[in-house]
Parts: sequence; structure tokens; C-alpha cells
Amino acid sequence: MSLVIETEPIPLMVDGDGVARVGGTRVTLESLLAVYCQGATAEEIAQRFPTVPLWGVYSVIAYYLRHRSEVEQYLAQARFRSDEVRRQYADQLDPNCIRDRLVARKSKQPS
Repeated sequence: MSLVIETEPIPLMVDGDGVARVGGTRVTLESLLAVYCQGATAEEIAQRFPTVPLWGVYSVIAYYLRHRSEVEQYLAQARFRSDEVRRQYADQLDPNCIRDRLVARKSKQPS
């Protein structure tokens, strides 16, 4: 019996918003790598993200280690986009503004 060596695809997909997700799950590449960079083992990561199989965790980590500069560039761009969205909505999410809107709405309600 001979061993058949096959190339397995990396379980990473980029969704319509440009977010890299692990396989068909909602787990983002950023989330998985954040846990990995904090020192978690592949087994711990698989326990933390039960929708990602252990082989998928190892595969994503291997991809990251082989393509570190490209992945780091993607992560930097993702952080930049996230910061932009946060700045864009900062006024709408400011607790003082929300409070002011709620107080104004309450004052308009009939007693």
C-alpha cells in the first residue's frame, strides 16, 4: 500500500466585506491569530472555537507562519478599517449623546 500525498486547501475564505474567515465559520482570521499570539496551543484554540476543527487550526497557523508578512499586512489593514469605522460612529455611540437623545425623547412623550 502506498501513501497518497494530497494538497489540502487552506480553510480560509474572504467574505464580501473583505474579512478573512476560517472555513465556512464566522470565526475571523484575526480572532484565531489573536488567541494564537497570546500563546494558546492549537488544541486550546480548537476548544475555544468549536466550529473550527483541529486540523483547520493547524492549517491556518501553518499558513500564517509561511505567509507572515502578508498576513500581518492584512491584519494592519483590518485594524485601520476598524479604527475608521469606530471614528466614523464615535459621535453616534458617545454615551453623552445617547443620554441627551433619550432625555430629549422622554421630554417629548406625553405624561
